[in-house]
Formats: sequence, structure tokens, C-alpha cells
Amino acid sequence: MGIGGVGKLRRIALLLLLSALALGLGGCTLPTFGAFRGATSQGQTEFKLWSWMTIAGAVVAVIVWGLILWAVVAYRRRDPDKMPRQFQSNLPVEIIYTALPLIIVGFIFFYTVSAENKIDALAPNPAVRIEVTGFQWGWSFSYTNATGRQIALVETAQPRPPLLAANPLSSEYPRFVIPVGETTQITLVSNDVVHTFYVPAFNFGRQALPGVTNMFDFTPVKKGIFAGHCATYCGLYHSEMLFSVSVVSPSAFRTWLSAESAAQAAA
Repeated sequence: MGIGGVGKLRRIALLLLLSALALGLGGCTLPTFGAFRGATSQGQTEFKLWSWMTIAGAVVAVIVWGLILWAVVAYRRRDPDKMPRQFQSNLPVEIIYTALPLIIVGFIFFYTVSAENKIDALAPNPAVRIEVTGFQWGWSFSYTNATGRQIALVETAQPRPPLLAANPLSSEYPRFVIPVGETTQITLVSNDVVHTFYVPAFNFGRQALPGVTNMFDFTPVKKGIFAGHCATYCGLYHSEMLFSVSVVSPSAFRTWLSAESAAQAAA
């Protein structure tokens, strides 16, 4: 490759860099790339990581495809009776295509670890504590205080019609409530086999494993009702392991929790 070819490569790289910077400056309007923007602060962190990795992948793809097409056009055999000039190596190009992938992987590794640490961080004093138990085939949500005493319980109604498979927001399935803008700490366990607690709008899923306790936090950033389900096949009525989470204002949450606690105490 001559000096002119290297210059063309530099111009292409500069154009791609400027395009990436333009996308970065308008990050609030990035497309979702098939993911949710995240209804929790943890989900938003996951969305940002997913978006930038997708953009990086697209930039690399454009560069690779561009170089392939450029090579096809620039070095095509024009004279069927004449062999094009042959060469075996180009040290600057080889250094570039070895160093750049290493740099890209290093950035991906760094930002992935940073995002995972932020998502998995546990608040020392969460506003709400819930023990979530997965079982064949349903969920229970036990609200506890700082000492571990249960103060309210939401669970799958039993018995239920088999293979109902209704909308997860249906009253046939349990719905737990958490406050917006405050941290809820989830303790996830399983009574029998492997289940997965998954809320798509939160960009979050975590396995419930027999004999293992998993803990994680949710800090909702907007109110609404969000569907959830088990994301690991766990037996005959796996499709019935549906639930929903309602994110309400802190005052509405405390009113709901007080009513639930009083009703269960009376029962």
C-alpha cells in the first residue's frame, strides 16, 4: 500500500471518529438497539454499556466492510493477461490492525467492569427490603424490616388454573410494589430448581439458585407497572411464572405497605 492509500485510510478513520463523536454528543437521543432504556438507574447503566458497545461494533463493521470493498475495487485485476503487483507485508498496516483491536478490547473490558460494579453495588441502608422466592411455579415477595421480620407478603395465588398464560399484568399473577427514587434491595432464593427473576424494562435478570442467596438493588427512576417472568425453563408450568412490579411515589408506597401490613396482621 502506497502513501496515498495510507492517507485514504486516515481520512476514513477520521470520518468515522467524527461520526462517533457526533453520536456521543447527542447521546440522549441514541436509538435503543433493541433494548430498553432502563426504568432503574442500574438498567440505564446497562443500556449505556449496550449502546456504546453496539456503536463500537458498527464502527468496526463499517471500517472492515469499507476496506474490503476498497480492496476489491482498487486492486481488482484490470488486465486478464497481466498479474497485479504482489507484496507480502506492510509493517505500518500490520501494527495498526494489531494494536487497534487490543485498544478496543481494553476499553470494552474497562467499561464493562465499571458498569457491572455499579449495577451489582449494594446499598448499606436500602429504603426497602424484599425477599423474593421462586418456586414451581410462582413467586412470593416478602417485605422485611432491618431486623429481618416480615411485615408484608405478596405471593402467587394457589391453586390457579393450569396453563393460564395470561398477561403478566393480570391480577392472576402477583404484583409487588416499590417506591420511585429510592433503593429497594432484593434477596433472591429458590425453593426447588433453578429459576430466573427477569424484568425486561429494568434490563435485569438474575438466577434464583437452590441453596444460593443472590442480592441486588433496584433504584427506579420512573413510575409505572412493569412485567416480569421466569427466564429459565423450570418445568411443566414454567409459562405460569409471571409477575409484575409497580413503581409508585414514596408516599403511595408507604400507604400501600401500611395497608398490606395491617390487613395481614388482622388475618
